[in-house]
Amino acid sequence: MRRGGFVLVVGPSGAGKDTLLALARDALAGEARYVFPRRLVTRAPSAHEDNEAIDAAGFARGEAEGRFALSWRAHGLGYALPAAAAAQAAAGHVVVCNVSRRVVGAARAHLPAVSVVAVTAPPEVLARRLAARGRPEDGDLAARLSRSAPVAADLTIVNDGPPEAAAAALVAHLRAR
Repeated sequence: MRRGGFVLVVGPSGAGKDTLLALARDALAGEARYVFPRRLVTRAPSAHEDNEAIDAAGFARGEAEGRFALSWRAHGLGYALPAAAAAQAAAGHVVVCNVSRRVVGAARAHLPAVSVVAVTAPPEVLARRLAARGRPEDGDLAARLSRSAPVAADLTIVNDGPPEAAAAALVAHLRAR
């Protein structure tokens, strides 16, 4: 098996990161080298995000006990990657996950062989997508869209057309690892 590591998919809310990840996971389903761990999030899963729910107390314990490969807080919620993801990367797997742009620096410092894929879309596309999903944490759409956290990416995907085209770019990046 070739060298493993992490491919972190980042970008603004509404960019379509979870859609692209689902399409890439389907495209690579027969290739054991690629792992798409479910994030732990302090909210229930939804049609827009296939996460594993964890309560706030469990999240705090997990952070304190070092049971996560990476954790962060955003939009009033706790997010984490399970510790097993780091073990999989060390064993040669390419671990692909959606993370906050704000934790890329910590990930690069603490996780092996990190590559970053930035997914974006024009503001009007982001606004339309955020309005359609109607999550409470999306709140004030104008404020949500005005936030930006630039990050040095190894690949940038503008996801403003058919999601299959953007997912193909992600899959090509993964296969090149």
